[in-house]
Amino acid sequence: MILHILRSDGSPSLDDARWDAFVAAHPAGHVLQLCPWGALKARFGWQAVRLAVEKDGRLRAGAQVLFRRLPLGRTLAYVPKGPVLDFTDDATATQLWAALHGLARSRRAVLLKVEPELPDDPALAGRLRDWGFRPSLQTVQPRRTLWVDLMADKEAILANMKSKTRYNVRLAARKGVWVREGTRDDFDAFCALMQATGARDGFAVHSRAYYEAVHGLFVPADLARLFLAFYGDELLGGLMAFACGDKAWYFYGASSDRHRNRMPSYRLQWEAMQWAKARGCTAYDLWGIPDEDETALEAQFTERHDGLWGVYRFKRGFGGRVHRYLGAYDTVYAPLWYKLYAALVDRRQPSNHPTT
Repeated sequence: MILHILRSDGSPSLDDARWDAFVAAHPAGHVLQLCPWGALKARFGWQAVRLAVEKDGRLRAGAQVLFRRLPLGRTLAYVPKGPVLDFTDDATATQLWAALHGLARSRRAVLLKVEPELPDDPALAGRLRDWGFRPSLQTVQPRRTLWVDLMADKEAILANMKSKTRYNVRLAARKGVWVREGTRDDFDAFCALMQATGARDGFAVHSRAYYEAVHGLFVPADLARLFLAFYGDELLGGLMAFACGDKAWYFYGASSDRHRNRMPSYRLQWEAMQWAKARGCTAYDLWGIPDEDETALEAQFTERHDGLWGVYRFKRGFGGRVHRYLGAYDTVYAPLWYKLYAALVDRRQPSNHPTT
């Protein structure tokens, strides 16, 4: 992993702790911009490089860029949920973009894809276009999601849920479901449950090595927890939640076919929300629903079963606010290669492969 900092004196030093503290404190910060995420992806075919702009002793902006090798020495450059940048700060943005383009070109990137953790706002989209980006042919992370407000007390959070969901959260406890934190000793069981869930619900899952790497990189750093739900000694479900700054995210979940009437998935989400709230998070991102406006979501969720519609029926019950992100934007460095990339994206069928 290469670390860079853009300073007037040319000093290249930037340690992991300082970078992660910057990301956690920034309004546009995201867990996918943290050092452990770069370390994770470096184990599975990517290389992570970080660039930062410093002024008056403070980091002002930055980006963790993931590079993937392509044929003939080419690469793809991707900034997941970044850059970490105040889009209204033109001077800093100019410095950061120049450095990012220089880095991408030096590594023979076909394109630089950015996917900021910002709301879908025409003014922000206009800034990206002014900086030479175009709407991407391929959005990697979910474009629309639900945020649960954690600022209220626990009873108010429960009161904001749909009545059936609130009932199921409480029913799980009455039905004997209990939850504990998972450890590495639980990974065989958790990953078997993930495989079973993927086969049942029609989505791809990562390997055991991937989930174990996630746990090893994030949990010791107090950035994530694995929660497991049991009835007696029988594992019924698992969930991995993440936190960065004042935000938390639900990324991975699995459930057994047995004892579904005991509602373990509802209890798991509630435990994850309480963990996030206790550590100071004010919002819990349920991570991914169909990219439709709220009218369409509410009109179709009882009938649709494709894509993310099944998980939307579950997630909507937790009383979250629909939030749409700005999406992915590309700068193209190699037009002919980009045409090939566009043709491959156009031919690719919709996928339920995990994006995180």
